[in-house]
Order: sequence, then structure tokens, then C-alpha cells
Amino acid sequence: MLIRMPRRGLILHTRTHWLLLGLALLCSLVLFMYLLECAPQTDGNASLPGVGENYGKEYYQALLQEQEEHYQTRATSLKRQIAQLKQELQEMSEKMRSLQERKNIGANGIGYQGNKEQAPSDLLEFLHSQIDKAEVSIGAKLPSEYGVIPFESFTLMKVFQLEMGLTRHPEEKPVRKDKRDELVEVIEAGLEVINNPDEDDEQEDEEGPLGEKLIFNENDFIEGYYRTERDKGTQYELFFKKADLMEYRHVTLFRPFGPLMKVKSEMIDITRSIINIIVPLAERTEAFIQFMQNFRDVCIHQDKKIHLTVVYFGKEGLSKVKSILESVTSESDFHNYTLVSLNEEFNRGRGLNVGARAWDKGEVLMFFCDVDIYFSAEFLNSCRLNAEPGKKVFYPVVFSLYNPAIVYANQEVPPPVEQQLVHKKDSGFWRDFGFGMTCQYRSDFLTIGGFDMEVKGWGGEDVHLYRKYLHGDLIVIRTPVPGLFHLWHEKRCADELTPEQYRMCIQSKAMNEASHSHLGMLVFREEIETHLHKQAYRTNSEAVG
Repeated sequence: MLIRMPRRGLILHTRTHWLLLGLALLCSLVLFMYLLECAPQTDGNASLPGVGENYGKEYYQALLQEQEEHYQTRATSLKRQIAQLKQELQEMSEKMRSLQERKNIGANGIGYQGNKEQAPSDLLEFLHSQIDKAEVSIGAKLPSEYGVIPFESFTLMKVFQLEMGLTRHPEEKPVRKDKRDELVEVIEAGLEVINNPDEDDEQEDEEGPLGEKLIFNENDFIEGYYRTERDKGTQYELFFKKADLMEYRHVTLFRPFGPLMKVKSEMIDITRSIINIIVPLAERTEAFIQFMQNFRDVCIHQDKKIHLTVVYFGKEGLSKVKSILESVTSESDFHNYTLVSLNEEFNRGRGLNVGARAWDKGEVLMFFCDVDIYFSAEFLNSCRLNAEPGKKVFYPVVFSLYNPAIVYANQEVPPPVEQQLVHKKDSGFWRDFGFGMTCQYRSDFLTIGGFDMEVKGWGGEDVHLYRKYLHGDLIVIRTPVPGLFHLWHEKRCADELTPEQYRMCIQSKAMNEASHSHLGMLVFREEIETHLHKQAYRTNSEAVG
């Protein structure tokens, strides 16, 4: 047993060694066959791509080199064609310039040298140049208030226009088809800009209550303004707002005597914009009572983002004004007001300067207002939308009401003030010569130097401030606003006024009394009464006969 055990172990070890060697050889054989099977064909009879046979690396290199040469040849050909087209275009331009010069020589006897500015090379460049020249993005320096091109405002149904004539009204529904089609097209273009914004638009996609994309329609159009520069085109300012959202969408369009082109699209948030209404006042406490009634209804109960600053001149009536303000405070829990007392002669510019500087809480939007002004909540939003610090000031055109004793002479008692607020020829007119009601930011007002304190008495100070803005870089928005009314009151033109001020005062007094037709009836009253007397006598004679 002891002799056989080592022999068996040796035999077992030998068999294991040969078995492992056989497995190694078998694996080597399988690996060698796999390498032979996967090796690429390198002979010159390799098949073409797509036939299903294998081909080598040299073929790919040759193919890439062939394709590169093909593209280089194509690029060279295209460059040659582009150069040829440029040369032909230059030759055509020179021919056209030569023909134009010959035409000018034939017409005037001299050669036309042309403008210093190079003519646009294509239509799109020309259209953009028209926008750049127009007063869209930056204000133009104007010599006087007569150089301003005012806006006309419109809604979905009405247009509020300044230019008057026998066939034009201060408020009208567009009758001519071209005007209706124009405004419809503009609103639709504005909706297209909002609902399909470009990447460079200053607005973010909003979602509805169910997570869907927010889509605006024509019912979301609030108001718009337009004006035409006859040598450039027509500018449109459009404002949209969803009833359940606080933000407004503002779109500026321009028609440079061609297709409409978008200038910009942005979102305006006015939810935190406080308006400081500044009212200079002297006596006239009864008018102040009426003003505060309007202020209570609009500012306290509806808008709720208003601060009132009253600058009172003199001592007489001051206690009455204090009691009126205290009464409003107790009734409505309203404390956002400031009363400044000045024991000096009334000066509107001085009062507004003091009122603007009385605010010590930084930047604020200011509305310079008179005690005989009636405004709506919609106007306050227009004030916020059309004034921008460092860029825009808002000079709305007020609708001035005529003397109710003349307008409603056929009634025993004139109707309440709220019922007199209508835009009709016989009820009032657009006060396009008045610049007293304005919305501007405090920083702009202080930067420009405020009112001129050398202007004394009635009028003049508003025009001086207006001209300052016209001489600067800020855009002046001048347009009739349907929610702003000047209530009629008796005017007195003082003898101490300068000749220019007295003329302006008399002009304002005459225009504030009644319409052309009503004034004509007053002028020809005796002739009318004589006619009626003759008619009555003739009727009685015929009845007796």
C-alpha cells in the first residue's frame, strides 16, 4: 500500500497536466479561427459599399479625400457666382445712379449730389431706417409746443381725435372702411406679437389656471394710441390686459409706409406703482368738496395706490380744507395725504414745485392736477402706462366741458356732473392748448429743473415746462384721454396779467363757454327772437282771418 500510493499520485498529476494543456490548445485554436473570421479584406478586389462585402481602411481614406475635393470645388464655384452677382449688382446700381443724375440734369440743369446718408441697399434695411428716424425709441428735440405730433387714442369701438371739422367729432365710431380695417389689422398684429413672442421680446410665457398657454384675444385690448409722421410712417402703441391678471402687455408697432413691423413687446407691471396727485389750491373750497368726492370714489374705493398732496395758498379757507380732509380720513380710513400751507399769493408752478419736493420717499409717479378736474380709474392706469422714468412723460389732452347753463338751457336744472361726462361737440372740446395736467416721474421733473418761478399769475408756467421736455431727450406722449374731464367754472382774467397771459386767458374763457353753434345762437339771439315773433304774428293773423 505504501509503495503504490506515490505512483497513483504521479499518474493523476500527469493526466491533469495534459488535460489543462489540451484545453489551452483548444482555446488558442478557437481564438485563432475567430481572428481569421473577423480580419478585414485587404486585397484589391474589395466590394463597394452597400453590396454586403467587407472593405478596408484605405478605401475610407480615399472616399473622404474624394468628398473633400468635391466640396472644395463646389465652394469655389459658389464663391465665383457670388462675386459675379455682386459685380452685376454694383453695375446695375451705377447705371441707375447715372440715369437718375441725367434725369436731374434734364429737369434742373444741374447734377443731383444726393443725401449725405447712403441709400439703403434693400427694402428691409430701408424700413428699419424709417423706424430709426421716427420718434419711437427716443424723443426728438422740438423748437416749440406746435412741433409736437399728437397721438389719437382708440378702443375696440371708438376713436378719440383732436382734429376737428364739420364732419369730425371728438369721439366717433369709425365709419370709413379703411380706418376700421386699419385698426382691426393693428390689433390683430399686436395679438400675434403677444401670442407668438420672439426670443428677444421682454416677456415670459404665462400659463392659464389649468396650465395651458395663455392666449390673448381682441377682448383683452384695453386702449391704443397712434400718430403719423408724414415722411416716416405711423406709430401704434397698444395695451392688452387679461381681466384676472394685474400685468399689462404693451406692444409698439410701426408702419413705415409699408408692412407693419414690430418695434418691441414687453410686460408692464403697475401693481406697485403709486401716484402722487398734487393739487395746488387757493380758496375754492366748494370745488374742493366736489374734487374729493371724485377722489373718494376713484382713488380710495377703486385704485387704492394713491397719495394726495394739497398745496394751499393763503389762510382764508384753510380750516375748511383741513376739515374736508379729516372727514374723508374718518369715513374711509384714508391717511395717505399731505397738506402743505403757504401763506403767499397763489402761483400754480410754485405750488407744484413745493408739492413735488414735499415727497421724501424716493422715486414716485406724479400727476399734476387741478381742483376742477374729474378723472376715472382707467385714466390713472393710463398715467402709469405712459410715463417711464428717464424715458417718457405723459401729457394727456383733457376734454373740457362747456357751460352747463348754455348746454342744458332747455332743461330747468342741469343734470348731475356724472351725466355731463360725454364726448360730444355741443358738450365740450379737446383742450389741445392746455398743458397743465401731466404725469411724470419725480426724478425727471427735478432733473429738468421744475417750473419756472419767474412766471407769475395765470398760465404760461405749464407751457414753459412742456417746452423743456420738448428740448430734451425724453419722449412726450400727447394724446386725448377719454377718462379725463375739465369741469366748467367761471374764469376771471386779472388786469395785472401780461398781454400774452391776458390773451391766453381770454382765449380760454371764450372757448370754455359753449360750442360754435351754441355761441352762434347767443350772438344771433335778437335776430332769432325777431323771426319767432314774426312767425307767431303770422300764425295768429291766419287764425283770426
